[in-house]
Amino acid sequence: MKFDNRVTRMLGVELPIIQAPMGWIARSGLASAVSNAGGMGIIETSSGELEVIKEEIRKMRDLTDKPFGVNIAQAFVRDPNIARFVIDQGVRFVTTSAGSPTKYTAVLKEAGLTVFHVVPTLSAALKAVAAGVDGLIVEGSEGGGFKNPRDVATMVLLPLIRSKVDVPIIAAGGFVDGPTMAAAFALGAEGIQMGTRMVSALESPVHQNWKQAIVDAQETDTVFLNRFHSPALRALRTNRTTRLEQNTADNIMPEFGVAKDLYYGGDMEAAIPLSGQVSGRIESVKSVKDILNETRDGFFATLESLSKQYL
Repeated sequence: MKFDNRVTRMLGVELPIIQAPMGWIARSGLASAVSNAGGMGIIETSSGELEVIKEEIRKMRDLTDKPFGVNIAQAFVRDPNIARFVIDQGVRFVTTSAGSPTKYTAVLKEAGLTVFHVVPTLSAALKAVAAGVDGLIVEGSEGGGFKNPRDVATMVLLPLIRSKVDVPIIAAGGFVDGPTMAAAFALGAEGIQMGTRMVSALESPVHQNWKQAIVDAQETDTVFLNRFHSPALRALRTNRTTRLEQNTADNIMPEFGVAKDLYYGGDMEAAIPLSGQVSGRIESVKSVKDILNETRDGFFATLESLSKQYL
């Protein structure tokens, strides 16, 4: 069975599954594995290391002949020429996040790119559609990473936004396998984004300590930080994040830590290990190809099972 919907047609992919644009993680090794497996690999810019990013995009063309995209994380990349930078790399798909959709959508679309904007609320979704985006990434609060302080779960947010807009939606936050993908489609999505599942993938560049922490995590082993400031964050529970969870008076971003010491060095207390609640459902490290193939097969098996049981 094959997927054929607006997301697969717009992006030119076999599977409507995109990999989240995680800073320092969403680089050529991981992103090319996703693209080669039929999904949409994404290169990050949130690390701010644009010269490195340019080289990672160059590497992508050596590693895959499949479509891939780039994310513009507006709050973290303050280079006024970031849109031109992305356009000049020759990519055809871009996701924009952590900022207003009115800032870059017009210039990106004028250059012929397909633009999806990440939204955590209905009002943000309506603003993005009005700005002319091609689609939305609707992100629920159970997902890892930087979040809206006023958290809304995917189960509520996704069908709400679907009821108000007609553009294609990629659902993010809580998606890890075929059944969860089928649930997203039942609620109005035409694709899903995977973050934490990709952090734990074999091709992910993060240290094995972080991957193992995800595998070992229970469903209650994430914390929602910085709720009374911005941005909020969802991360694995560690000594560091437990301490920060209890600090509601201060914006904790200055205490984020040294990311590379965690990401590449494996020191789980060196920084905040951004991860979603699906950590509690990930039981092993698998290759990207296996993750995507199992998700596809599980999606269609779920539909078949429900059809036989209820239709």
